[in-house]
Amino acid sequence: MTASPDMRPVLPATDLIDILRLARTTGVGPINFARLMTQYGSAGAALAALPGRMRRAGRREDPVIPTVSRMSDELERLEKLGGKMLVRGDADYPLLLSCIPDAPPVLFTLGDVRKLSMRSVGIVGARNASAAGIRIAESLSAEIAHSGLCVISGLARGIDSAAHAAALHPGLTVAAIAGGLDHVYPPENAALQQQIAERGCLVTEALLGTVPQARHFPRRNRLIAGISLGCLIIEATVGSGTLITADLAQSYNRELLVVPGSPLDPRSRGGNQLLKTGQATLTENIDDILQVLPSVLPPREAAPWQRSSAHSPPLTGFSEPSSPWGSPASEDWIDPDLAQKTVCSFLSVTPVAVDDVVRRCQFSVAAVLATLAELELGGVVEFVPGGRVALLPN
Repeated sequence: MTASPDMRPVLPATDLIDILRLARTTGVGPINFARLMTQYGSAGAALAALPGRMRRAGRREDPVIPTVSRMSDELERLEKLGGKMLVRGDADYPLLLSCIPDAPPVLFTLGDVRKLSMRSVGIVGARNASAAGIRIAESLSAEIAHSGLCVISGLARGIDSAAHAAALHPGLTVAAIAGGLDHVYPPENAALQQQIAERGCLVTEALLGTVPQARHFPRRNRLIAGISLGCLIIEATVGSGTLITADLAQSYNRELLVVPGSPLDPRSRGGNQLLKTGQATLTENIDDILQVLPSVLPPREAAPWQRSSAHSPPLTGFSEPSSPWGSPASEDWIDPDLAQKTVCSFLSVTPVAVDDVVRRCQFSVAAVLATLAELELGGVVEFVPGGRVALLPN
């Protein structure tokens, strides 16, 4: 293992493969991943302990752990494509994204990874955007890029595509995509996706070859909300995916901005509602955006996950995840069966905020998080982006 100027040693290929295998194992979400890395010190040790942990947690079938050969092939294909795998804790891992409680353990990128840690503004909105909405997206995106900030969006039709295209000239745009780096979606954005890879950056959690499905888009939205300092909404219907991104931005304590629209246009009702309830800043021009965004980013060396000592093995950037509902501390002992029964009584297939579960259970934060982690390993619950949790269907 050799030293490097970033925050952790350069990991051998076997360690990177094990990290990828652990990240892709059934029942291991981002929060459980961080807990396992902290407890066992390496992905290899966590993988060895995982089958026993899952059986004790109640999972009947063995966990589906990707093989070494499959993940090795994945990294080789990524290298041939010109892409790069980023592990949480790497110097190139998006700075603000690493601060969220459910930060992805692994990202796949294509392009200039430095764009991922710039001061950024997320721009999202309707796929079937109006001509006026498209013009506003183009104008504000160009001004944001001209101000030296990066524009991040989801490469969807409508507002997203307009925002990306307008920020392409200086190359200050990042596209968070739901599928693999080798998959184009929507098909008509093939040229735009290629241009972003060449002048900006593509980022995804998905393995190569992944065709985006509906369940992938909330994770894509989490990248937009987590990487940016603030999120700008331009046209959003009530109940749209755009508002999911807005909810995530708020849960991550990001600034929320909305361009107001006509009350007669259904595409404006979601954004207008955010303004009426005081959840967002009314935005008409670039000055409205710059006035509410932090002028600097936090120093990377102050990140809460950076923890190691001369007497302990390097944890490759992982520690107990920080969270909006509290910091895990030493756990008060509670009967595991009682804890699981109590926690599950407040859960359903509809996601609920973890802090709500903590308040209702009246257990310590650490005890609830530990219980939820075991329930995830047992295949009972799943964590949902934005600090929420839900029961898995039987």
